Amino acid sequence: MAGIIKPMCIVLIAVVLAVAVAPRSEAATGCGTVVSYLNPCLPYVTKQRSLGSCCSGVKGLYGAAQTTPDRQSVCSCLKSLAGSYKDVDLNKAAGLPGQCGVNIPYKISPSTDCSR
Repeated sequence: MAGIIKPMCIVLIAVVLAVAVAPRSEAATGCGTVVSYLNPCLPYVTKQRSLGSCCSGVKGLYGAAQTTPDRQSVCSCLKSLAGSYKDVDLNKAAGLPGQCGVNIPYKISPSTDCSR
């Protein structure tokens, strides 16, 4: 289970950063939610399979994290797990929003400041 959560966090970082654009008041999106949405992306970011059904999860997470606190929570979750799994292709994870048609105005990176 830990092997799945870590790669998902990297994918979630990309999605969380994409979601971090809109403001909110209280965070309701936790790491469990992020992992749930992005689990279908794991085979893609670990170079095992094609994109498959990943985009529905990316778009679902983007839609679920509507407030700034939610986006910051998703970002923090993804960052905390990003360095824990070595098989994840960070370039593929960072490219997920674009691959899935989710437009975000910033670069997705583990060095992104989630507080902004």
